[in-house]
Amino acid sequence: MNKRRILVAEDETSIREFVVINLEHQNYEVEQATNGLEAWEAYVAAEESFDLALLDIMMPELDGLELARRIRQRNKRMGIIFLTARAQEMDKVKGLLSGADDYITKPFSPSELMARIESVLRRVAHAAAPPDQTILTSGDFRLDLRGRSLRRGDERIELTNIELQMMELFLQNKGQTLGRRQILVAIWGQEGVNDLKIVDVNIRRLRMKIESNPSTPKRIVTVWGVGYKWTD
Repeated sequence: MNKRRILVAEDETSIREFVVINLEHQNYEVEQATNGLEAWEAYVAAEESFDLALLDIMMPELDGLELARRIRQRNKRMGIIFLTARAQEMDKVKGLLSGADDYITKPFSPSELMARIESVLRRVAHAAAPPDQTILTSGDFRLDLRGRSLRRGDERIELTNIELQMMELFLQNKGQTLGRRQILVAIWGQEGVNDLKIVDVNIRRLRMKIESNPSTPKRIVTVWGVGYKWTD
């Protein structure tokens, strides 16, 4: 089995070496970069063959937010996790809206790092696995699980792995209220992130792509105090 490849972009030498040593100890193949621009060049040179990227937000040359946006423009499937000391709410929201799958606040333990990486990589693998049911529909929406694509009529809507899995979860449970923690466990897993805010931010991101007016959603409806549900 080929080693899974991880791109690590971190300008603090001690943190980068700590991450790289732990990844290599777990048999990952690691490419490291000391700034955002170096990481972007490594990503392009590798012909997008990375399975996951660990990105610091505050980096010289090119910050992690812009780097994540560039990667997402070219690759909707690759896992992205931010490693950052910035723990304020808006920083998390900005990171997730830029296309990240998860967010780890420094300092972190090797066990936490590995658990979060494995959780994201399992989602990437799940997205690539052949589905039991090929097509899910609702009104003019058509989700092709085998082709990993969503269409609204003739329009193709580009989604990340998490957005695709959220659409799959909603279309398999049309009309049912899904609690935020229920969504968190279904998408991120028991050992993954434990922050319910990540659900809300990804719902917001998905609404921006599928709703005619995201501020007054008609498809993904908020059930106050509980969670969300999909309506036909």
